[in-house]
Amino acid sequence: MKNTFLIVVAVLFISCVNERELQLPQIDNAKINEITDVSAAYLFYDETKTDSTDLNRKNLISTTNWLVNVDKRLTLKQAIPHIKFLQSKKKSSSHKNEKAKNYFTCYDLSKNNLGFLEFTEINYHYSFQDLYERKDIELSTPNHETLIQVINLDSIRIHFPEFANPNFTDEISSNKNDLLNDLTKIKDKTNIVLYSSFLSNLKFQDYITFQNIIRKLEVDGIKISNHEFIIDSM
Repeated sequence: MKNTFLIVVAVLFISCVNERELQLPQIDNAKINEITDVSAAYLFYDETKTDSTDLNRKNLISTTNWLVNVDKRLTLKQAIPHIKFLQSKKKSSSHKNEKAKNYFTCYDLSKNNLGFLEFTEINYHYSFQDLYERKDIELSTPNHETLIQVINLDSIRIHFPEFANPNFTDEISSNKNDLLNDLTKIKDKTNIVLYSSFLSNLKFQDYITFQNIIRKLEVDGIKISNHEFIIDSM
């Protein structure tokens, strides 16, 4: 499959693979609409399975860009373990292409075409303690860690300045429509690092919607961390 990957999206934006249904998450105004030199994996929603998931990765080629098609109905608790597995498989492969990246496949409503969100460098964690126990993660003291908690798209909490402090201060209650504007309310925009955490029962569709929104943030002094947290409760 080392060619431009195109899917003819049917009614309801369903991708059919070997007569199996996979509902792609939907986004608007994707920055990436075409990728070359690719191979694909599919994470199906399958109620007959124990965890309602079924991963098909038999067509993946380690040296290509990977397009990971995740059914939007899955929760993060169902999807993220498989995504972490794929990331690990690619990193540990004996045949590598350092330029090859990983993307989530989406349906771009604004362009009536496919859209893609890169997740190559995203590190998923199940506990905030991971930040302090892993030697390959460094927290620079000049940085001010700000935590975004996504309960659902209508309930998003912003905590700052430092989420390492157990006594959160300056909390803002936000939502998907106000999020970008609310983030500009951070008083001192100097070396701000945004960490995102998500309830594990959040649907993959809502996760993708959040990703598409937060990546549009362009404020000097604010950086989006590539470390994300999947939490059972907040």
